[in-house]
Amino acid sequence: MYDAILLVSFGGPEKHEDVMPFLENVTRGRNIPPERLLEVAEHYHHFGGKSPINDQCRELLAALRPELDKHGIALPLYWGNRNWDPFLRDALRQMKNDGVKRALGLVTSAYSSYSGCRQYRENIAAAQAEVGEGAPAVDKIRVFYNHPGFIEASVIRVREALAHWPEQERSGVHFVATAHSIPLAMAQTSNYEKQLRETARLVAEAAGLAKWDLVYQSRSGPPTQPWLEPDILDHLKNLKVAGVKDVVVAPLGFISDHLEVLYDLDTEAQELAGELGMKMVRAATVGTHPIFIGMLRQLIAERISPDEQKLAMGQFGPNHDVCPLDCCPAPQRAGRPPASEAPAVSRPS
Repeated sequence: MYDAILLVSFGGPEKHEDVMPFLENVTRGRNIPPERLLEVAEHYHHFGGKSPINDQCRELLAALRPELDKHGIALPLYWGNRNWDPFLRDALRQMKNDGVKRALGLVTSAYSSYSGCRQYRENIAAAQAEVGEGAPAVDKIRVFYNHPGFIEASVIRVREALAHWPEQERSGVHFVATAHSIPLAMAQTSNYEKQLRETARLVAEAAGLAKWDLVYQSRSGPPTQPWLEPDILDHLKNLKVAGVKDVVVAPLGFISDHLEVLYDLDTEAQELAGELGMKMVRAATVGTHPIFIGMLRQLIAERISPDEQKLAMGQFGPNHDVCPLDCCPAPQRAGRPPASEAPAVSRPS
């Protein structure tokens, strides 16, 4: 049924001079003020103008290839980004030239939402239109927020962070799961919040942490537009008032250490925790943990073979393979039809 696998990611700049063109790509057609772009650009310049996301995609592909080979999945791997080189259109054009007819799309997003699922499918469709006749079909894998491989790898990362406390103190550490905030209008058209809460619950229970919260980070957009809350910085202040001194922060909304993780958590949140006199340890994302890579192979295998079991934990079961037409629609804003509009801009990866 499939003759290739396409890794689809957000993309990010790799040097100083890439930053503004990249941000202009992300925000094209959304009337974002230039001063807002300059503000976000400073986050990239803080790290030399380079986002880690492209290198993380390269590492993921390098880890996935031997895992597929070991299980007899010989499909070639391709990689295309929504917003920066290598672009989706170029990946699809290469696939067409190589004779690929139908690919399985491996999207680096674990949850359902317009920006985390449907917009990827729209970007793939736009790239197919650019390539024209003969562009390969691409079927997206299901979201994997409750897959045992994602949960288990996340639990291991949390336990690694807990090792910074003596064993007898670990059960008292407060667990805070974070994810990228999105506009409330977008959250209301998807299961994003429900899925995140389920992932946080499963990870906290498996790690033996009774005290846990789900909070958000990387909020963007105008102050007048409501987004999912509470923000990680506000939450740390509230935990301090409540007498909490020890916190593990796990960015469960991300699969690798994106720029949001490095800036919003390792820089801003860590500095605030120091000012508050709190001990905060940030858990690593799943990255290329072997269990997570094995999960990706399982997601591929279940689409290739009808006999492969579809795994899921918790109360909701495995998500659908094929998204319904009305799945995760773009939030409607005054003056524009929802079918042609992207959501308010999030801080990119």
